[in-house]
Amino acid sequence: VHCFVPARYLSQAMDYIAAIEANRGGFDFENHARNHLMEGHGIKLRGALKSGTTICGVCCKDAVVLAADTRATAGSVVADGNCSKLHPIATNICCAGAGTAADLDHQTDLMASEMKMLALQMGGRQTRVGSVVRKLSSKLFQHQGYIGCALIMGGVDINGPSLYQIYPHGSTDRLPFACMGSGSLAAMAVMESRFKDDLTIEEGKQLVADAIRAGIFNDLGSGGNVDVCVVTRETYNHTRAYDAPNPRIYRALKPIQFPPGTTTVLKEDIRKLITVTSEDVVMTPA
Repeated sequence: VHCFVPARYLSQAMDYIAAIEANRGGFDFENHARNHLMEGHGIKLRGALKSGTTICGVCCKDAVVLAADTRATAGSVVADGNCSKLHPIATNICCAGAGTAADLDHQTDLMASEMKMLALQMGGRQTRVGSVVRKLSSKLFQHQGYIGCALIMGGVDINGPSLYQIYPHGSTDRLPFACMGSGSLAAMAVMESRFKDDLTIEEGKQLVADAIRAGIFNDLGSGGNVDVCVVTRETYNHTRAYDAPNPRIYRALKPIQFPPGTTTVLKEDIRKLITVTSEDVVMTPA
């Protein structure tokens, strides 16, 4: 059976499909064939840089305590020595991030605005930790790991304190304590040896701070200071530089000044400047 479709209907259908493809979002892989051809000709493409971080979190009796180091790296270069890796989502929810700094900043800001809108739609009710975990894990799974966000999210709601691990591909775990990042092995050794049920807030702060210190001293990708965030059902308290394991001992008293003539002048060129006033060109002597 042959069906005849008028050309105008076919054109409208194709325009509709093109509009869907243009607004579908996600990542663009149109350069895949070009990259494959370049690799075939021996041209080595630049790979992704290794990221370094140590983050951890622990559930306490009535709160969740998160901690992170402050070193941001670009391969073997320290890009920022005082980077904040603790991101608030709501008044009762906060997360520590490892991975790509730009992805973490934008995704956590986006999630915070979405949770604010959800709270307004729900009549001002407090945000549930599970809602944030579900929306964020769905977003990461949609992009199949191309968003470099590895998160430890903690919060306190009507179900009590809860702590989640969220991986870049969207998988999640609910745990009493967690560590992530390149220094997580050293941090996990401290957490496993000293964790106990019903920790107080002060005990939890000391535990996560010691775990981050272990990551800083045993991982080159981690460093700087230790930031700590205490999340309760009412609010969160973010403390920058809770601990400084490696303070700078020597600081220059004044900036170094080089005397005139230190740098050799190889060439000197003096040009006359031209000033345009009232459409008349005036030559200014040098």
